[in-house]
Amino acid sequence: MSPFSDQAIIFNFTSIQRKTIWQIEAQRFQILKSEMNASATVGVGTCLSTSRPLSIGLTPVPICLLRRRRRCLMIGAEAEVELAASEAQPASRRLILLRHAKSSWQHPSLRDHDRPLSKTGRIDAVTVSRKLERMGWIPQLILCSDALRTRETLNIMQEEARGFLEAEVHFISSYYSIAAMDGQTAEHLQPTICQYSRDELFTIMCMGHNRGWEEAASMFTGASVELKTCNAALLETPGKSWEEAFAVAGYGGWKLQGIVTPSSNL
Repeated sequence: MSPFSDQAIIFNFTSIQRKTIWQIEAQRFQILKSEMNASATVGVGTCLSTSRPLSIGLTPVPICLLRRRRRCLMIGAEAEVELAASEAQPASRRLILLRHAKSSWQHPSLRDHDRPLSKTGRIDAVTVSRKLERMGWIPQLILCSDALRTRETLNIMQEEARGFLEAEVHFISSYYSIAAMDGQTAEHLQPTICQYSRDELFTIMCMGHNRGWEEAASMFTGASVELKTCNAALLETPGKSWEEAFAVAGYGGWKLQGIVTPSSNL
């Protein structure tokens, strides 16, 4: 075939055309690559970080926005890690052991179970309820001795602090009798708390008498706890449920967060 034939000319022209097209595409690729490095943006407008006009066409997002997006992704990942850690960490269970306010002895003929509060006891009940409310120790469940002085203490606290009024209340007759028995109150409190509690209740208050309440607070915390009238021992331990809290903490494992008294600064 002659190099000057029509077919040869067409073939050479086509080859040159293909080569030219390839070169054009290669140049376009280099331009696109340089635009990526220059961090041009999509569309028309002004770049928030440089105040320069934005390029037209399908070009990459600016590096400043990419970095911002990467930071957001990192923050989101950290938040997910923190959320997973918080879900894995057992919630704190708070137990308030409150001894009734001071009772009256004006009527010696009354049974011990039926003795009412004294004037001082009523004032103290008001003071302690306000302190507990101010500290955020508001019980969601209250288990109370059915003795008159504990019931009156609770009534006054409910009148003074709305949170106490909204709590679920159960009167436990055994809380009166068990408190007089040596070393049995702590063991008795555990099953009654687990019986009436639910996993979504994190703060429970048990209202009773000495000597049992002092003994229970001391056994739970492993410290010597003194509870005078209208004193509240604040105990805390982690646990996904109240059963788990008692099982893990046992005796001596509860943390004593403080003792609220009518005259304390808490």
